[in-house]
Amino acid sequence: MLITHDTECALSILVELLNTAPEVCGTELLPDVAALDAFVVRQEISEVDSLTEDDLRNVHRLRTRLREVFVTEGTEEASELINALVADAGTTPRLTNHDHHGWHIHYFAPHAALHDHLAAELGMALAFILTAAERDRLRRCEAPDCARVFVDLSRNRSRRYCDSRTCGNRLHVAAYRARQRSAEAVPSV
Repeated sequence: MLITHDTECALSILVELLNTAPEVCGTELLPDVAALDAFVVRQEISEVDSLTEDDLRNVHRLRTRLREVFVTEGTEEASELINALVADAGTTPRLTNHDHHGWHIHYFAPHAALHDHLAAELGMALAFILTAAERDRLRRCEAPDCARVFVDLSRNRSRRYCDSRTCGNRLHVAAYRARQRSAEAVPSV
């Protein structure tokens, strides 16, 4: 599957945004405008004007709508959700070559409200995944105590955990210890 640099960046922003929700990590990671501003800077989201409380509320609403794409069962429903997101954002595709990234497409109007900017960019990235028949790459972590999401960009679609160093390793260690206890409990003959 060919994923452009723009789409990969948008998918990364999408995952980071979805994983800021309180239902994912137990606390709101975007609690105020300062945190949202820091998120924009950290994710290198371009063409964003000064943020307000309205931006924060709208991004929280958008985050909920985007998460629905990950939890819906069917591609038809996911496509309807994506179409609604992109339509509501009022996409305005245009070519640009800022920040040494070469020519690429932005799907938002210059200096659009942050939620419209994100809805257009992230919605289009999700649309590319769906049109490539790769919806199964949109995943939720398989660790029973984790609600994070991720996009599996591995060649063989084998990724199971949001982070192999944390969730994956923790589950592998737990399984190993369970096997060890089980082996110790078997009486020797």
